[in-house]
Amino acid sequence: MSRVFHVTKSTKSDLKKRALAAVRDYGVNLTLFRNAMNDWAGLNATDMECLRVLFAKGVATPSEIARQTGLTSGATTAMLDRLERSNLIARRPNPDDRRGTLVSPQPRAAETVAAWFESARKAQAELISSYSASELEIISDVFERFAALWLQERDRLHGLKYPDSPRSGRASG
Repeated sequence: MSRVFHVTKSTKSDLKKRALAAVRDYGVNLTLFRNAMNDWAGLNATDMECLRVLFAKGVATPSEIARQTGLTSGATTAMLDRLERSNLIARRPNPDDRRGTLVSPQPRAAETVAAWFESARKAQAELISSYSASELEIISDVFERFAALWLQERDRLHGLKYPDSPRSGRASG
């Protein structure tokens, strides 16, 4: 099913503003949805990010999880404690490092978390099905490029010196 677009007399400048506003609103509403889901599930954003990492990788060390989530080692330990108490992850000794630990999702964790997002997944599938193949090419391209842009911007921030951070009170510019 293809959508019908009504051609307007909008200028390219107007359309760029509209697109960037839509991206902003998407980000804001996704964050609000994730916050509501986290509150409902009794978890926080980094807990959910940790689960995403573990579902993708299968197994990770606490250090790998800390790098992916941006948490300190102490905060990572507290997060893993919460997830373990919620029966979503398991920790076991690392056979390659007798002082280390490996973390993996519990066998039913992916199924449990997927059930939490079932309504949203169905709504997304319905929405995305309303676009033609050529429209989906454009949509995919835009989101892939924005994903890469945010990774580049994150890496740029990681490269900045702490004294330049706004929280230092000495930001330049």
